[in-house]
Amino acid sequence: MPTTQLRIGLVTGAGGQLGRALTARTPAGWRCVACDSAALDVTQADQVRELLAGERPAVVINAAAFTGVDAAESQVERARAVNAQGAENVALAAVAVGARVIQVSTDFVFDGTRGTPYRPGDTPAPLGGYGRSKLEGERAVLRAESGSLVVRTAWLYASFGRNFVLTMLRSMRERDALDVVDDQIGTPTWASGLADALWYAAARPEIMGIHHWTDAGVASWYDFAVAIQEEARAAGLLERSIPIRPIPTSAFPTAAKRPAFSVLDKRESWPVLGGEPPHWRTSLRAMLGEMAHG
Repeated sequence: MPTTQLRIGLVTGAGGQLGRALTARTPAGWRCVACDSAALDVTQADQVRELLAGERPAVVINAAAFTGVDAAESQVERARAVNAQGAENVALAAVAVGARVIQVSTDFVFDGTRGTPYRPGDTPAPLGGYGRSKLEGERAVLRAESGSLVVRTAWLYASFGRNFVLTMLRSMRERDALDVVDDQIGTPTWASGLADALWYAAARPEIMGIHHWTDAGVASWYDFAVAIQEEARAAGLLERSIPIRPIPTSAFPTAAKRPAFSVLDKRESWPVLGGEPPHWRTSLRAMLGEMAHG
């Protein structure tokens, strides 16, 4: 009997937490070409064109990103090179081989000043260099290919890489108390769930334009930290609890200004991207459970 040919999905930024999740959760029927920054530098247009011409993927999921929010304030050109020019390089190379692009973006394209969840069609107003560079990348991809898809997400974490959950776990083991900001509101999102949504979209070329995807619910960074400690204790990842004190953003100055309320409205996007995901605390519990059991 003839074998079914696998569709090729090329993932950029495969060394990051989302890229690794995408690679690990590649669904049946797909062959994932996972390219970390050593294998593919998205800022080099010739390199991107050559790789895509050789692989000829059906879909490119662009998870390559400069994610240092504070660093983007001083490394403006580097952030733009990766997040804006890199996204355009990927999109143009994809168009040349007939591939579709899924661009991963961020809640930081909004300023967070209005206090209600942001819909995909709302006007962006980024506060800093990171958000501006990601917005440029969105626009470049949508401009290059009418069938492309932009998926904005927020507060991403995984059991690997650099993220708030792992930072908190380390601090909770090493310190006797923690101060955590309580006046920035968003939605924690497990990279594995987002990866599943992106692969779902990859198989459905009719999904295009801008969509939002995070886990369900909302939290402050303080709420998130408290939940991390409670769930990690329950999973056996922490031997003790420490005091966690809420503080205002003003008490924790950073180079980049963060949006105070960056909750994304997913009501229209969830049905399109495979259905409503679990509440963020359920996802956190599942991820920590995986860590506890190896």
